[in-house]
Amino acid sequence: MDLVFRGGMIVTAADTYTADLAVEAGRIVQIGQVASPGAAKIIDATGCYLFPGGIDVHTHLDTPDFNSRTADDYTTGTIAAACGGTTTIIDFSRQERGRSLGEAIDVWSEKARGKAAIDYGFHVIVIDMYEGIEDDLRRLPALGVTSFKLFMAYRGLSMVDDRALLAVLDAARDCDALVMVHAENGDAADYLQKRLLSEGKTEPKYHADSRPARVEAEATARAIALAELVGAPLYVVHLTCREALDELRRARLRNVDVLAETCTHYLHVTSDDLARPGFEGAKYVFTPPARSREDQEALWAALKDGELAAVSSDHAPWNYHGQKELGRGNFTLIPNGAPGIEERMTMAYQGVATGRIDVNRFVDITATRPAKIFGLYPEKGCLAVGSDADIVVWDPRANGVITQDGLHHAVDYTLYEGMSVTGKARHVFLRGRQIVEDGIYTGEPGYGRFIKRRGPQAQRGLMAEIHQRSAPHHLTRSP
Repeated sequence: MDLVFRGGMIVTAADTYTADLAVEAGRIVQIGQVASPGAAKIIDATGCYLFPGGIDVHTHLDTPDFNSRTADDYTTGTIAAACGGTTTIIDFSRQERGRSLGEAIDVWSEKARGKAAIDYGFHVIVIDMYEGIEDDLRRLPALGVTSFKLFMAYRGLSMVDDRALLAVLDAARDCDALVMVHAENGDAADYLQKRLLSEGKTEPKYHADSRPARVEAEATARAIALAELVGAPLYVVHLTCREALDELRRARLRNVDVLAETCTHYLHVTSDDLARPGFEGAKYVFTPPARSREDQEALWAALKDGELAAVSSDHAPWNYHGQKELGRGNFTLIPNGAPGIEERMTMAYQGVATGRIDVNRFVDITATRPAKIFGLYPEKGCLAVGSDADIVVWDPRANGVITQDGLHHAVDYTLYEGMSVTGKARHVFLRGRQIVEDGIYTGEPGYGRFIKRRGPQAQRGLMAEIHQRSAPHHLTRSP
């Protein structure tokens, strides 16, 4: 034995109990009463929870977009993730026009090489439907890339049409992959943006007016309908509002194979933040936009009931100075996105601290279900004999205030500046090696490794379980 955790309360998606946990050669080898461990290192976890390492399936590291590049690379971004309790990410490798999907994977592999502080996988973003792309899509699962993302938004930039979405859904069904969609009606958003600008409405607060909830709900319903037509599974990223939730529920009543996530900022930020004094609202420009308090409560309720499968960060870290400021005088030029890779676990845990969700659901939405959906389970996402020893010692009694100075990312602000929080990652272990001690990164960039993932059909039983737990109890009516 290399490592023994004593005195901690083990938390899984289903159970909470006190037991010792032993690690050898990077794997969990025993849970229960561990006898004298010999030369093993002892971790005193008394008064703390033991969580499986967090899994963030929605990040954008070292990504060119909006005529700029995100502030975090694979070193700073994954160190920040580790300090927050996340031990695996799935990052978006972005195809460029005129380039193949294989080239996108190669480019992102090089970005991560020797830099990643935690384990990682890739999705691929499909932008350019070149001749032969369907064959290339079918080859990607053999490389361990089993999820393809398309944008229904950003007209003239990343947006694809319905025919492209259908073609990718068809290919994904054939090769056991999962299609992810950014569901907004890009034509409607573009039209509303231009109308607002023509009326002299240029401030950040008009970002929300240019893409109201109906823009998201319509595209959500359309993406679901297209997936239903070809019989392919679908994953809706960053769902934000009651109207889109209702489309998800209607689909499940028709037995459509669809899952959805939300992101940390939609649980804590509202559209009011876009109207902050001066140009401060630019920090809160991300897409889809923040919604109302009522939408926040609907999202928390959907997480509690299991209707939403995961909480991701959508970490798209644009600096306020020099990047967000490009949109002064024209909100449509503000790079869309916000940081959150380090804050994700803490901000999701506030649902436990406030009684909105229990601690088992917290583990489910931040680690276990993401692992199951994206082909990482049971190596990742759980504390079980044989699983990777990705372990977070979480102090539920820790109280603090989030500040930019206390974070490890490279971007120059946090959405949650000054917020009081309860709970934090005290120690973090990746495959049995300690990478965070008392909140300080102690690991070595480059220790993170690429994880080849399985597709949804290779995990039929797991996916059926997730869909059963996500079945709607009722339909809600928007006022």
